[in-house]
Amino acid sequence: MIEINKVAVIGAGTMGSGIASHLANAGIAVVLLDMVADGVKNRNAIAEGAIQRMLATSPPAFMDDSNAKLITPGNIADDMNLIADVDWIVEAVVERLDIKQALYKTIDQVRKPNTMVSSNTSTIPLKMLTNEMPDAFNQDFCITHFFNPVRYMRLLEVVAGPKTRQEVIETLCGFCEVKLGKSIVPCHDTPGFLANRVGVYALQVGITEAADLGITVEQADAIMGKPMGIPKTGVFGLYDLIGLDLMLDVVNSLSTALPAHDPFQKVAKGIPLIAELIRKGYSGNKGKGGFYCLRKTDNDVIRQTVDLQTGEYRNLKRPVLDAVQAGGSNGLRGLVETNDKYGLFAWRVLSKTLAYAASLIPEVTDDPLFVDEAMKLGYSWGKGPFEMIDELGPAWFRNRLESEGLDVPAILKHVGDGTFYRTEQSKFERLTSSQSYEQIKRAPGVVRLGDLTRVKKPIIENKSASLWDVDNGVACIEFHSKANALDPDSMALLKEALDIVGHDFKALLIHNDAPHFSVGFNLDYVLTAVKDKAWSRLDAVLEAFQSTCKAYKYAPFPVVGAPAGMGLGGGFEVLLHCDALLAHANTNVGLVETLVGLIPSGGGCKEMLYRWTVDARDDDDRLSGALKVFEIIGMAKTASSPVKARPLKMFLQRDHYCMNRDRLLVESKTRALELADGYVAPEELKFIALGATGMEAMQEMINQMQSKGITTPHDLVVANKLAWILSGGDRSAGEVMSENDVLELEREAFIALCDTAATVDRIEHMLTRGKPLRN
Repeated sequence: MIEINKVAVIGAGTMGSGIASHLANAGIAVVLLDMVADGVKNRNAIAEGAIQRMLATSPPAFMDDSNAKLITPGNIADDMNLIADVDWIVEAVVERLDIKQALYKTIDQVRKPNTMVSSNTSTIPLKMLTNEMPDAFNQDFCITHFFNPVRYMRLLEVVAGPKTRQEVIETLCGFCEVKLGKSIVPCHDTPGFLANRVGVYALQVGITEAADLGITVEQADAIMGKPMGIPKTGVFGLYDLIGLDLMLDVVNSLSTALPAHDPFQKVAKGIPLIAELIRKGYSGNKGKGGFYCLRKTDNDVIRQTVDLQTGEYRNLKRPVLDAVQAGGSNGLRGLVETNDKYGLFAWRVLSKTLAYAASLIPEVTDDPLFVDEAMKLGYSWGKGPFEMIDELGPAWFRNRLESEGLDVPAILKHVGDGTFYRTEQSKFERLTSSQSYEQIKRAPGVVRLGDLTRVKKPIIENKSASLWDVDNGVACIEFHSKANALDPDSMALLKEALDIVGHDFKALLIHNDAPHFSVGFNLDYVLTAVKDKAWSRLDAVLEAFQSTCKAYKYAPFPVVGAPAGMGLGGGFEVLLHCDALLAHANTNVGLVETLVGLIPSGGGCKEMLYRWTVDARDDDDRLSGALKVFEIIGMAKTASSPVKARPLKMFLQRDHYCMNRDRLLVESKTRALELADGYVAPEELKFIALGATGMEAMQEMINQMQSKGITTPHDLVVANKLAWILSGGDRSAGEVMSENDVLELEREAFIALCDTAATVDRIEHMLTRGKPLRN
């Protein structure tokens, strides 16, 4: 296996700089080259500018800003010698065949023997890229197609040529899977490969069918979004996100490369409005807007959409559609069987997209699993095309296609009355192009919780959580409520699980396969209790949350949290009480309750206060630590990676992370079993109250923020409650406090804030608008 210690990326555009920054995240030295900048003295300005752009992106491209130091910028006129000692060269220049071929000839003159070379092309077949290159180059060449943003999108499509050495493919796949955290989907050498072939077709179908049926932009996105398991950007929102001009280039490139009989050609022209919007400067989110735009008035910012018929902008209207509601309660069948034009739109989009995806077997890949993986990991679909067909019912789907005179792909005929996925004798299997079922096997070290839950039964479960046996003497709590928001059911199951785990297992994991670990405590539940003035009920729920977190913190076995995505608010409070964390590298954590006018009340204040004061040598150290916690919680600071979480003490020395989230389960099990050997539960925490000294210091911080104009009136109310908790309430300085004393202060502050109109307004605004209210 070839060792990769240094990589060159040629092309510092969006994709090239994204690949370079993520290689740096993995600790790899990178050379980043682009053209010589015109009209400036600094010939490396393009590459250097790309690094600065990556430092400013949101979400962050770098796991830590210091990683940028691993990238050496240069230009292809002066610095091609810098690639002479690298182990892998990634070409990510403009999608023009002539430019790429000329670059390969230059690379081949400089690279050391057997240096691997790959292209990040998204549309050009490999056989066209290298048809002028010698065999020695072709043996070291393949396509590695990353998806944007590179740090966050898990898919990597890999295409090998007929002459590519197997060692090259094995090395790059192994490196990218472990070091870069990518899920590898091998593709045949066909235009657009897999994800873009299906995804771009789906987008073109969406916009053309919406225009044909007289459906508005926001109506189309409401249907071709969450009800289909597609991100809420939908079709037109995604067009804006990618950029209308870039989408036109991708569509034209695919149309040129695909044969005339391919169904893609029927939708390739899209709608004339796109060219008109681009002409007017409406190229999407990067420009003045696109299908959506923002209009500023004297008092507000109004979101508008374009009328697909007239091309004029109007205020956005949030649609309430029977098809969407039917899809919410009855899945895809309910969506497509709704008897109106919106149900017809859903059917046309799904029937064409799913049939097209099925028709690509075996042209693009031999395995339906790879089609589903590509769309879930590259386009963030909740289910892949074949999983959607299974939900609809393959026989039902095939019969409806036939009844409407539509083509039925061969694999849809082969599945008969069965399904593409099945559980057989405790094995999770899928149908292949050879018409036989084969067990799904992941890469070594990769086990998804979802694979286990398909073939096992939960030990206990309720509507919000389940307990699973994940083998080797380890159990796993899985949250599965909406966005994994915590509620009394989540805590009840976690508490019940403690006895079971203590009796039958060595250790406990808290982990799930969902996009986010947990977004916090269920605000709908809180708001209902507040409006009912059910203070005692709310206090009891909070106390149950706190006591449950304490119970597993002091359980006679180790508890390891294995989060990915967002672990915020109450979700992070669960993680704070674990013995250790084994997190995905992109995990975003923090206590954000102040944004909704509340205070962390599941032990978050307690745990953060302890972390920042446990090593205090004197009262000054103790005060300094408490002030830091006041700042972190009061300003709702979050960390976008475990690396950034360490300085905030949200991650400790005992906590680790891995780049590939599909390895979380295996690696967290290993960590839990390490801790289980000779495990001794920690001792209960003790605190020393700061008293009036602490309150005065925190009040001074509040006054300074107020003088700078960065606080709102209700921020001051919330900040004073937080200061009260962190200072020890009405206790005198130096008085010893137990954990329960601090927890009681948390609950008191939480309920007091709930009884204010401003907090209620903040909660309602977050639930309806999805963003904080600054009141």
